[in-house]
Amino acid sequence: MIKILDYNAILGAEVIASPRPIEDVSVVVAEILARVRAEGDKALYDYAERFDKVRLASLRVTEEEIEAAIASVDADFVHILETSAANIREYHEKQRRDGFEIRREGGVILGQKVTPIERVGLYVPGGTAAYPSTVLMDAIPAKIAGCDKVVMTTPPGRDGQVPAVILAAALVAGVDEIYKVGGAQAIGALAYGTESVPKVDKIVGPGNAFVAEAKKQVFGLVSIDMIAGPSEILVIADGANDPDCIAADLLSQAEHDRNASAVLITDDAAFAEAVQGAIEGLLEGMERRDIARASIDNNGKIIVVKDLDEGVAVANDIAPEHLELAVADPFAYLGKVRHAGSVFLGRYCPEPIGDYYAGMNHTLPTCGTARFSSALSVDDFVKKTQYAYYPEEALAAVAADVAAFARKEGLTGHAKSATIRSEKK
Repeated sequence: MIKILDYNAILGAEVIASPRPIEDVSVVVAEILARVRAEGDKALYDYAERFDKVRLASLRVTEEEIEAAIASVDADFVHILETSAANIREYHEKQRRDGFEIRREGGVILGQKVTPIERVGLYVPGGTAAYPSTVLMDAIPAKIAGCDKVVMTTPPGRDGQVPAVILAAALVAGVDEIYKVGGAQAIGALAYGTESVPKVDKIVGPGNAFVAEAKKQVFGLVSIDMIAGPSEILVIADGANDPDCIAADLLSQAEHDRNASAVLITDDAAFAEAVQGAIEGLLEGMERRDIARASIDNNGKIIVVKDLDEGVAVANDIAPEHLELAVADPFAYLGKVRHAGSVFLGRYCPEPIGDYYAGMNHTLPTCGTARFSSALSVDDFVKKTQYAYYPEEALAAVAADVAAFARKEGLTGHAKSATIRSEKK
């Protein structure tokens, strides 16, 4: 059963969320990556047989497989995918950045050019569920940014096929190539390249502990989006809400993972007890009941605060992945929120609207990293290059200052580079 805590009675000691401990898989992952780097496709085929229980004839998904998958997906769901994709594009189009240029006296020009990352790898997890939403959320910003190639890897089922809804989402999102590779070995393939899988410049997408560790180990050779932990939701709600609705919102994230975190903050003790009971009632009807039960029992909390302002302060300390402001005037509190991945405003804006449909991104910082990082965006798929132009007279005017600065740091070679052109006149 979810715990109810009085924030002021315990002085907040038990409230602040900390990253849930995850099994150390670093040695196993290092071995997988080393083998993929050394053996390429052979390692990928062997790992597919070992981990996915399937003997593959080819790693790349063919056009025929994609066409067959699309034909098998319900037309109504394809329409939902297309509508969701349109919403995501509309939102992320606003994130496009242009370069800039500054022109100074004497003909000096300074600027910044924005260039798409050339090749992006998208990891889409499989196993306990299929996540077409991940395909849309991670591929569409990359395509808007102008990346030349978006390559997707995802584990196959035991029939050797990628789920049809994943392939449908990939087609809608504009993914260029798809490979039947999962786990840490997929991250290695994208980072190093194999005979079949192209090497990329950046890897994005969520995954289990092995995937997260693999992304951590290849970072530096390639860029990554983030090291995402288990899912989190924090709901700030007053007593005017329906307890069943708030309980359902909390369970929406608890069903993701046994290590997921679901937290309610309220200023109404009676409402806290009502939500506690509602959670127990709703749990019984859930397909992923055992997972949600473990999450709620181990990581769930209901925190009773003196007022909603204090509730927002507690939420800022926790810095959740998802924050719901289920209150009468949510915009009155939005400006006070400093640390959250995404914020959902009002009594009729549950977190799943952001997971699937609204258009904001659902790849978000977890484990308190919302204090310093942001949702996946178009910015993650571009790089900024600085440039400068000094004509002869402009360099001559500042060379002595540059040289003095360099000598102050003991770098006489820098100083010489700044002055030598004038000295040769």
